[in-house]
Amino acid sequence: MRKVVLQLAVSLDGYIEGPNGEYDWCFVDQDYGMSDFLKRIDAVFMGRKSYELVQSIGGEGMPQHKTTDYIFSTTLEQVKPEAILIKGEIESSVRKIKSEPGKDIWLFGGAILTSSLLNLGLVDEIILAVHPIILGSGKPLFSDVRNRIGLKLIGHQAYSTGLVMLTYAT
Repeated sequence: MRKVVLQLAVSLDGYIEGPNGEYDWCFVDQDYGMSDFLKRIDAVFMGRKSYELVQSIGGEGMPQHKTTDYIFSTTLEQVKPEAILIKGEIESSVRKIKSEPGKDIWLFGGAILTSSLLNLGLVDEIILAVHPIILGSGKPLFSDVRNRIGLKLIGHQAYSTGLVMLTYAT
């Protein structure tokens, strides 16, 4: 069965965006394991806001190899032709996609989508690129998570820049 893997950058104080939606604090000076991570995936899950952000910047930062993009939204009526819009039942849709043949699935974003999938127990792995910066405010990584979720550390990598990559199994 395919895994749903939440992989993203986070500040030391737990924010995924600065107070004005900025992400200019994310390190881009080296690969930080992204090439290896992208070899694991062939699909991407994202919510409406993440999808619109990616479209507005021309797909920058998204995998350069072919992925199937699943866009979860209750308000969008259409997405780019090669993407799949999921408007209905999240749980049954994700379970079906996970059971299909393929590589792992990158839960790229959306705080609402992330919380929904965590609350449904559908996230299998969490990879956090913890950046050595304190933003003080912004969009928190985890909001609206209803219950405690125990994690098991399965990997870690420290870089000379101070960034630490932490990998957890749920």
